[in-house]
This record gives sequence, structure tokens and C-alpha cells, in this order.
Amino acid sequence: MKAVHDNAPKEVNNWKVYSLAMIACMAAVMIGYDSAFIGTSISLKSFKDEFGLNTSTSAFLSANIVSTYQAGCFFGALSGYPMGYFLGRRWGLFVAAMVFNVGAVLQVVSSEKTGLGIMYAGRAIVGWGVGVASNLTPVYVAEISPPAIRGRLMGLYEAGWQVGAVVGFWINYGINRTIPYGNTQWRISFAVQLIPSGLLGIGCILLLESPRWLASKDRNGLAIKNLATIRGLDAEHPYLLAEMADIQNSLERDRAVTGAGFTGPIKALFQSKAYMRRLGIAVMLFACQNGTGINAINYYSPTIFKSIGVTGTNTSLFTTGIFGIIKFLGAIVWLLFLVDRFGRRAMLFVGSIGGAISMYYLGAYIAIAKPQLHPSTKLSPGGISAMFFFYLWTVFYSPSWNGTPWVYGAEIFPTYIRAATQSFVAASNWLFAFLIARFTPQMFQKMGYGVYLFFASLMILSIAYVYLFVRETAGVPLERMNELFSPELKPWQAHGIVMSRHNAAQEASNSENASVVQQEKTADEDDIKQRSDHVEYV
Repeated sequence: MKAVHDNAPKEVNNWKVYSLAMIACMAAVMIGYDSAFIGTSISLKSFKDEFGLNTSTSAFLSANIVSTYQAGCFFGALSGYPMGYFLGRRWGLFVAAMVFNVGAVLQVVSSEKTGLGIMYAGRAIVGWGVGVASNLTPVYVAEISPPAIRGRLMGLYEAGWQVGAVVGFWINYGINRTIPYGNTQWRISFAVQLIPSGLLGIGCILLLESPRWLASKDRNGLAIKNLATIRGLDAEHPYLLAEMADIQNSLERDRAVTGAGFTGPIKALFQSKAYMRRLGIAVMLFACQNGTGINAINYYSPTIFKSIGVTGTNTSLFTTGIFGIIKFLGAIVWLLFLVDRFGRRAMLFVGSIGGAISMYYLGAYIAIAKPQLHPSTKLSPGGISAMFFFYLWTVFYSPSWNGTPWVYGAEIFPTYIRAATQSFVAASNWLFAFLIARFTPQMFQKMGYGVYLFFASLMILSIAYVYLFVRETAGVPLERMNELFSPELKPWQAHGIVMSRHNAAQEASNSENASVVQQEKTADEDDIKQRSDHVEYV
């Protein structure tokens, strides 16, 4: 698939829209760090000793600490819709950041004396903040993005997630090597949560509210003002007026179907088979994403590396950090070179095929070599090959399944129901992540190498799913998504047909505008000539 181009003025792809997207995506840094640091934090001896995780129930308690966060994320994602509807994208993100800070403080002050109760509460509260942010951030970025770079700007969300994850994966390696044993060790990693959430809260003061949300509240004057600022164009520019007209026309069509009010979009979603089919596609993408095994690795990376044959706390933390760096680099490559050039479908196909091969190799190696029965401080040649295939899996996963479901779920619904659908889409991600986080320790205890074969097989099944149901969205304007998902168009053909129609319509519009300009120019020339002739006559 070739890179997507449109006839937009070059001014619309400006530093302002990138800056606004980056501020909003500080939420992703917050999410990425919180998702990554906990797995290595609960593996620290100081944390285990503080909360009694060195007993036979340690796997159960660790799963509770991790999954409580996921449960909070699930309910936060559902809360994102009323937050976004009543407060808007900007102030909804601000509230999410402030609530997150409360939960982070509770975790830092928990101790052996308070027990795990406050820790569980803090994890659930930060999870709520993360859930709201995971809902509103993709919606906001999608709504302010020009179509040609929407994938790239949405990719900033994924890049921010990976920046936070890299810090989260590495921080406990540094702490374990430099900070003496004691509760200061684990408290530092928990306190760092306050940095990205604090920056998000401050950044929200600088954000411009989404013009699409303002238009949905009939605040059209401010909507035009904000859109002009974001696009870097004059408020009277034909492109900006055409985009604003598209937004208003789309809202009018949606309101005619759904009615106004808070419950209208929800009713419209559940009463429309077309929207429910779209929601099902987006939800299943997150099921497929979790089926790659990513959250098992994110939250229990020391367990994963131990199964391959990696021993020792520092070694395990170091290999986890390398995993985080590869994920980050993969996300950057996806953002800069792949997402808007090759589209969504192609990257998902490649990610599934390469990831499945890598997982099958890991399962086969563990089944044959049984490294857990031969612990060693040095990896064998077979262990080195297993590490290579694990990192190869990361290379395939990062630029494909890592960010694409988030981009897809944020861009395929009409504006009027987008906040509602994003609540369900984001909640589905956290629900699947909760199931993985809650049962991964038990899966490794019962299934052993079968865990890798299980995830590899799910990735093979995802190939058929993407081919049969997922439609390419790269470069398609948000206002043409209904056309893209028309039942008359096959999923593997829809993109080419819709983009051909869109480009033809733009060319016709440009020709019409050029004709009008030429007519006005001719009229002006005639007027000047008449005035000149009159002067000569006089």
C-alpha cells in the first residue's frame, strides 16, 4: 500500500497539531509506566519482604496486586464516556490525572503496618484514572488530526506508552543495583508514577478543546476558532470552512438518527446493527492483541524469562529492560515509517505470522531442553537462541499489534457516538488484560511450555480474523467511515473503492472552486477594463 496523500494545504500538518497530540499523549506515558513497572517491582526482595510475598501464596497475592489495577482500568474506561460527554476531552483528561495522583500516593504510603488493603485501593484508583485516559486520549487525538497524518499522530499515543514502559522496565534494575535493600527501593518506583500524571495535569491547561466536541455542544464559534488554530489556517480559508461543514453535517446526520442527550449515542449504538458490528470488530482486535501474550509478558516478565532459563534478579531485570527498549524502537519505526505507509491490515498480518513462528520456537525449546530443570547462571547456546526468538517476537509485535487496535478503535465510529464506543473499546482491552494478568501465574504452573503454544496458535487465528473482518482505514476521512463499512463492500476491497471516490470528490470540488475563482477574476478584469475605457472616453 502506498503512502496516503490528500489535497489539504501544507499548513495543516503543522507543529501545533503535533504539540497538542504530544501533550495529550502524556497520558500514554503514564499508562505505559504503570503497566510496566509493577511486574519488576513486585519481584524485588524488599517488596516481597514488606508485604509477605515470600510465602506459598505469593503467586496469588501478586496476581491480586496486578489484576486490581486492571479492574480499575475497566471501570475507568466505562466512566470515560460520561467524563468526555459532560466535561469534554480536555478537562476529562485533567480529572483522570488528578485521580491517578491520589491512587499513586496511597501506594507510596502503604507498608507492612497498613497491609495490602491500601495498596489494592491505590492500584484500583490509578487504574480508574488510566481507564479514563485510555478512553479520552485516542478520541481527542483522532478528532484533531488531519486525515493524512492521523495514523502518525495516533502513533504518538503508542510511542508515549512505550516511553513510559521503557522507564518502567528499567527503573527497578537501576534501583536494585544502586539503592540499598529496604522499603525505599520499591517506594521510589511507585513514586515515579506521579511524574507523568503531574505533567499531564499541567499540560491539560494548555490543551485546546476538540473542535468536534465543541460542535457537538453547538459551540460553533469556539469550534471554528480552535480548528483554525490547530490547522494553522485563517478562519475563512476554504479548506477549513469545508472541514467545519463536514463536521456539522456529520453531527446533524447522527443527531437525526440518535437524538440529542447523554443516552442518545448509547441507544443509537445498541440499536444499530452496523455500529454493533463495528464495535465487535474493534473489541475482537483487542482480544487478538491480548492473545499474542503481550500482557503476560508485561506483568510477569521475570516469570517469562525464568521459564526460558534466565536466573538471578539483576539478570532478569536486565533482560526485561532490553525487551522494553525493543518495544520502544518498534513503536518508533511503526510511527515514523509504517503506520500511514503500509496501513493497518498489512502490519497486522506480518505481526501475527512472525510472532507465531517465534512463540512456537520458544514452546518447542522449553519442551525439549527443559531449562527450568537445569538452572544455570549462564545461558546455554539453546537458551541464547530462545532469547533471540523472544526478542524477535517483540520486533514483530511492536510495529503491528502494539498500537494498531487503539488507532483502529478511535477512528472507525461517527463523532456523535465515538466517546461512547471508545468506552466499550477501551474497557474490552482492560477486561482481556485483567483475565491474562489474573491467570498467567496459574497458566505457567499448569501448562508450562504449553503457554507459548497457546499464544502462538491464537496469533495464527488472528490472521484469518483480520482478513475476513478488518477494513483498512489509513487515510480515510472520519466522515467517510460509514461508507467504508458499507455491507456492499468486501473488507479487503473497501479501502481502495472509498479512497477513489474521496479523491474524485476532492478533485471535483477543487475544479469547482478554481472555476469560481476564475469567474471572479474574469469579472474583475472586465470591470477594470470597463473603468479604463470610461476614463479614456472621458
